[in-house]
Amino acid sequence: MDGFVLGGENVNISVLLITIAIAFLITVLLSPILIPFLRRLKFGQSIREEGPESHLKKTGTPTMGGLMIIFSIIITSIIMVSRAAPEGISYELWLLIFVLAGYGVLGFLDDFIKVAMKRNLGLTSKQKMLGQIIIALIFYFILQSQDFPTTIQIPGTQIEWELGWLYAVLIIFMLVGSSNAVNLTDGLDGLLAGTAAIAFGAFGLLAWYGFPQYDVTIFSLAVVGALLGFLVFNAHPAKVFMGDTGSLALGAAIAAVSILTKMEILLIIIGGVFVIETLSVIIQVASFKTTGKRVFKMSPLHHHYELLGWSEWRVVTTFWLIGLVFAALGIYIEVGLS
Repeated sequence: MDGFVLGGENVNISVLLITIAIAFLITVLLSPILIPFLRRLKFGQSIREEGPESHLKKTGTPTMGGLMIIFSIIITSIIMVSRAAPEGISYELWLLIFVLAGYGVLGFLDDFIKVAMKRNLGLTSKQKMLGQIIIALIFYFILQSQDFPTTIQIPGTQIEWELGWLYAVLIIFMLVGSSNAVNLTDGLDGLLAGTAAIAFGAFGLLAWYGFPQYDVTIFSLAVVGALLGFLVFNAHPAKVFMGDTGSLALGAAIAAVSILTKMEILLIIIGGVFVIETLSVIIQVASFKTTGKRVFKMSPLHHHYELLGWSEWRVVTTFWLIGLVFAALGIYIEVGLS
């Protein structure tokens, strides 16, 4: 498939590659400006005392790097869509930007409280949850105003379920759950940036395949480019962390992408790494509360492998490969079985 039609124009693969390249360059060019600025403001990461001892040396590494990721995604998406869409930017792209920025603001507040007010836990769980739910509800009501279908389809089949008002519950669960799951995955240098780039890349390809959704494709590939650019500075040893500013925004955004492409269930597969990381925390807490014993040496799961003696880079690259397998599986189910 060479491209897709938008407004009577054939948009080829080069446009998609240019999108990735622009987002990559914006992030790479912003980083040398933002990182020293964050360092001067003393916006350094506080490392949890209960975390692996090897992470204590990361204390003071600038955080809130998610700001440049979010900025790069928004600018690239608007430029590329405005350039190719004579009818203007669709409500889907504005919704994606709203979710990305909304959850990014929540993450920023959380990070700011941690680094500026020296409260390692940031926002309280109730404050964060309330903000996440409010943004998810606004997202749902905007979709309803556009007569967005409230059905979900089992991937690889023609089986559909009409959820009606329960679709609102699903959206809240997906946006809140995905943002927190992705946040849990952000624990090692380059881990989240790599796995998220893979997952967004898979959704970008699927949004391009079949009946194309240009705006969603461009947004997804802008995320890929921004994250690849961020990896230049976030790969081990990291010079900057994305913080909750980036992780909460990315988690909610990938859920929004899966909703807008009507591949809600496929998020569980393509985002398999995030699901596993979350399940490891749930299993660990449930086991300790019920039996007093821990299943893992430490949760989330990436810390378990660290304490087994794996190097940080080995854990990260292994999880990247697992993410690739999940992404390939998701693409195969959606394309190969349909």
